[in-house]
Amino acid sequence: MSQPPPTLPLALIVAGPTASGKSALALALAERMGGTIINADSMQVYRELRVLTARPSVEEEALASHWLYGIRPAADPGSAAWWREEALVAMQQAHAEGRVPILTGGTGLYFSALTDGIADIPDPGPDTRAEARRLLAELGPAALHAGLAKVDPATAARLHPSDGQRITRAWEVWRATGQGLAVWQNRRGPPAPWRFAAILLTPPREALRDAIATRFAAMLRQGALEEVRALLDLGLDPALPAMRAHGVPELSAHLRGEITLEEAGRRIELVTGQYTKRQATWFRHHILADQTLTYTIDARFTDLAQFSEREREVLFSFIQRLG
Repeated sequence: MSQPPPTLPLALIVAGPTASGKSALALALAERMGGTIINADSMQVYRELRVLTARPSVEEEALASHWLYGIRPAADPGSAAWWREEALVAMQQAHAEGRVPILTGGTGLYFSALTDGIADIPDPGPDTRAEARRLLAELGPAALHAGLAKVDPATAARLHPSDGQRITRAWEVWRATGQGLAVWQNRRGPPAPWRFAAILLTPPREALRDAIATRFAAMLRQGALEEVRALLDLGLDPALPAMRAHGVPELSAHLRGEITLEEAGRRIELVTGQYTKRQATWFRHHILADQTLTYTIDARFTDLAQFSEREREVLFSFIQRLG
């Protein structure tokens, strides 16, 4: 990542795994700095999933400007390319208002689409997408991954055999273009014309596990079951990203009478914990910005007051140096 010219406008990234406290930190910083919060989480864009994706509450949204939360129907899958264009509009609007864009989320691909550029991959089209989803449903992710490895080994090597969403995407790109997704991704366009700095949250694993369990209990109180029931009533394709958001398959199984609520909760905590490990691995191997401050904090963070005086000094000194 090359050092951007200092004359470019500044955007701040607040990143970390699920349940790491990044939304709370982004809000605290937005209030202190006069910032605009821009969602960089691939599931929080769906309007039907406020509770299960832990989107900011109505009260929190009233404390600072929030963009790209709940703006897309679950029936219409998003993409990194779509999000990038929307994020650039939101960032420019914040800058025009004299506010600092604060991009927060845990979807590493979204951040890299901004900071490293993104490939202009042709649209595979509805028929190819439908074929890929059908194969995923019939074969399962592991078998489809094995099939992908035969025709596009470079991309398959980058994907976990259980990651059905990304395997399906890679399969449809190969089917539509005759070239592997990895080939297309190596043809990235230029990075966004912004100067990026980042705060990366890395809570201890045990604190993160506790935070995930606490958050699921809160989601149930806030209406997670009702949210999933309403989503199922839409009759959507179960292969859609929103239908595979953490908690949706598990609570759907409970609503169908297949498992108890306790078992659903156990499975949700397990898959969410596994996902946070993959997120942590991604963040370890990718540079978010040339200027990145890494924090190891308790995942139950809710307010800047929880930082020690020394930590607050480090945090605000880092921000002040950004200019």
